[in-house]
Parts: sequence; structure tokens; C-alpha cells
Amino acid sequence: MEAADTTPSRRERALLPVLLSVGMLVAVISSLGAPLIPTIARVDQVSLGVAQWSLTVTMLVGAVATPLIGRLGDGPQRRGVMLGGLAVVLVGSLLAALPTGFAGLVVGRALQGVGIGLTPLAMATARDALPPERARHAVATLSLTSAAGVGLGYPLTGILAEYLGMHAGFWFAAIAAALALAAISVVHPASPDRPKRPLDVLGAVLLAAGMAGLLYATTVGENWGWGSARLLGLVAVSVLLLVWWVLHELRTPHPLVDVRLVRDRAVLAADLTALLSGVAMYVMLSLVTQFVQTPEAAGYGFGASVVVAGLALVPFSAGSMVAGRLVRLASRTVPPARLLPLGCLVSLCATVLFACAHDGLWEVLVGMGLIGVGAGVTMSVMPALIVGAVPPHETGSAMSFNQVVKYIGYSMGSALSAAVLAAHPGGGGLPAEDGYRAAALAGCVVWVVTALAGYLLARAQRTTTPPRQVSGPAGTAPAAEARRVTSNGA
Repeated sequence: MEAADTTPSRRERALLPVLLSVGMLVAVISSLGAPLIPTIARVDQVSLGVAQWSLTVTMLVGAVATPLIGRLGDGPQRRGVMLGGLAVVLVGSLLAALPTGFAGLVVGRALQGVGIGLTPLAMATARDALPPERARHAVATLSLTSAAGVGLGYPLTGILAEYLGMHAGFWFAAIAAALALAAISVVHPASPDRPKRPLDVLGAVLLAAGMAGLLYATTVGENWGWGSARLLGLVAVSVLLLVWWVLHELRTPHPLVDVRLVRDRAVLAADLTALLSGVAMYVMLSLVTQFVQTPEAAGYGFGASVVVAGLALVPFSAGSMVAGRLVRLASRTVPPARLLPLGCLVSLCATVLFACAHDGLWEVLVGMGLIGVGAGVTMSVMPALIVGAVPPHETGSAMSFNQVVKYIGYSMGSALSAAVLAAHPGGGGLPAEDGYRAAALAGCVVWVVTALAGYLLARAQRTTTPPRQVSGPAGTAPAAEARRVTSNGA
């Protein structure tokens, strides 16, 4: 009888694979349009800067939708929010796949951006619905999908576009979204029995305006000039809106994101690491995809096609998935305070390798694999820190905020690499090879700062946790006790 009680049901066994498929779908969609930007500009007869919005709009909508979805998902509507989000992604994928012109493509990509908020919701579902050991593994693996999916989205887009046309990747996304929607409708458990709280509309508007302004600034900085008055004005207004948002969240009884949670050093370590590692990671992703496609006549590069450039990121995905397994084993004996900077140091070594040795394609592939391992370690540890520090009813909101700052880091990293390359012009309108080296060294600096910040914050959190045991109702263990367990590698 006892064995029967501990045996997971068929639905419970299917839940984790389905949640992982949703996370991978969201990650692939977020990077789906990146290799197509030159093709979109040519087919739809728009400039490269305008075509860039087919990628930017997805991140903009995702940054705004993620905390909204997280807050709604922390209440009694989680199942409906998950199904509704996948339905919006399906509609957006269909709209982007149909020959509706550039305007239709941008609207479709905007709707796809709603799906970015589903990954933290999947983490919250795993935490509530699965046994503790499986839940920890599931949350860490779901965090990896944002890294692994990028490495799959680029080559997938290139291959489909090469042989089936520009819209084939969006048809693939539509089919995958339809399958995920059907699977979630079958296996997703009932929403948690929690009180419904009013939605913080003003907080959502302030966050949307501030985030949109900052992300827009990263996309137009090269055209406007990084020191131009209107760019600096846009950044200043965006920062003021975000400061207003923080003050509002501290005062309102039902905040969109409980920013007080950031006072916890574990949560602060996870969020700061997500931001900085996102910057450093996307510096390298942007550099590598451009470097391998540079014609050999420039004196560097390999003149590779879009397909080969995408395949160069496969080691990144493979390395991140391997890292997830390594973290699962190491966390039994090594606390996150040590694993967090360790991942940053591995990525630092890989970035130094690219800066010093990139004459052969194999060197680039090895470097991307190592960066995948390092990024995989940090991304596996971040959700463990958050889950161990926040109460269950705040998991979705806290994970959503972590996802938001991660995507801000991605955008900043892309903008940083573009700015450094633009500052090192070469012949034929291409950047000089020194530009790639300088951008990689800038990424190294970010990795060093990330490692130091993550280690100091996580270590301080571990050493200040009270050693005494604190008991509480089942499923609602106090944050101090949860942090103690996490710090001991459980």
C-alpha cells in the first residue's frame, strides 16, 4: 500500500517532459528570427534596422508579459494562464508564418513574445506538482532551456530557411505550439487553491514603459549615437519610470512583483547573476555568429553560411545540458555559493580562448561548448537559490522577475557587442579583427564581475542563515529554513 502511494501517476510522469517541451519551445521562439534578419530585409524590402524589429519586438513583449503572467500564475488561474499563453503563441506563429507582409510578421512575433513568460510559470508548476527531489531537478532543467534553446533555434532557423523558405521556421513553431497546447491541456494539474488577488495595473504600465524604453535604446543606440542627447534622454526617462515602479511596488498591497524579495541575498545573487551573465553570454553569441560568416577575404572569419553559423552554436546547447547533469550531481555536496562563480569562471576561460585563438573553426566550437557548460552551471543554480528563498505562493512572480532581468541582459549583451564592433571599423564595411578581440575582452570583464558578485552575495547569504531548525506547515516552510537546505546543496 505504501509503494502505491509513492508511485507517480501516469499524468505526473508525463508532466515534466511536457513542461520541458514548453520551455524549449519558448527558447527556440525567442531566437527564431535572428538569422533571418537579412532575408526579411530583402524579401519585405525594409532596411536591416527595421528588420531587426522582428527580433526586438519579441523580447520587448516578453519582458513586459513575463511578470504579468507570473503574477497571474501564482493565483488560482495558473492552468488557464498556461493554456491561454500557449494559444497566443500559436496564433502569433500562424500570423508570422502566413505571407502577410512585414507588418503581419512583426505582430506575429510580438504575440510569440508572450510565450517567454511561460517558462517561469512552468517552474512554479513543477515546484507545486512534483515531489521535492524531482521538482528541484525539473526547475534546474527548465532554467537551462533558455540557453539550450538558443543553440537550437539558430541552426533550426537556418536549415529550414535554406531548404523550405523564410516562413518555414514559423510554421514549425506553430506546429510545436499546437502540440504543446494539446499536451498541457491533458497533463497540467488543477490550479493551486490560493486566493485571487487584484492585478497591479499601474505597476504593469510603469514596468512596461520603463523596460520598453531601455530595450528600445539598445536597438537604436548604434543609429542614434551612443552619446546622443535623445538616446541619453530616453534612457533617463526609462530609468525614472523604473524607479517609480519600484517605489510603487513597495507601497501597493498587491504588487506585480514583490521587490522586497530582492532584499534576500540569495534572490539578489540570482537576479544580479542573471543580468550580468546574460550580457556576457550574448556578447559571445553575437560575436560568433557574425565572425564565422565573415568572408575570408577580410583576413579573418570562415565565410560560412547561415546554416553553418547556426550549427556553430550547437556545442553551446550541448554543453549547457551536460552542465545541468553535473550540477545535479555536484549539488549533493557543493553549496550554490561555490557553484555559481564556478560556472562564471568556466565561461571566462572560454571567452579568453576566443579572444586569443580563433584561427580554426574547431577553436570556436570548443569555446562555445565551454561557454555552454559555464552558462548551464549558473542557470541551474539560479532557480535553486530563488526557490529556496521565497515562499511557494511567490515562486512564479520571483522566477518571472529573474527571467525579465535575464532577457534585459541578453539585449544589453547584443548591443554591447554591436557597439564595440562599430567602434573598430575595417575594410569593406566589416569590423576589424581587433573589434572582435576587444568585444571578447569586454565580455571577460563582465564574467569576472559576475563571478565576484555571485560568490560574495551567495556566500553572505549562506553564512548569515540561522543554524537553528524552523518548522512550519507542510509546503510553507519559512524562507530561512529553505535557504539553509539550498545552501547545503539539497
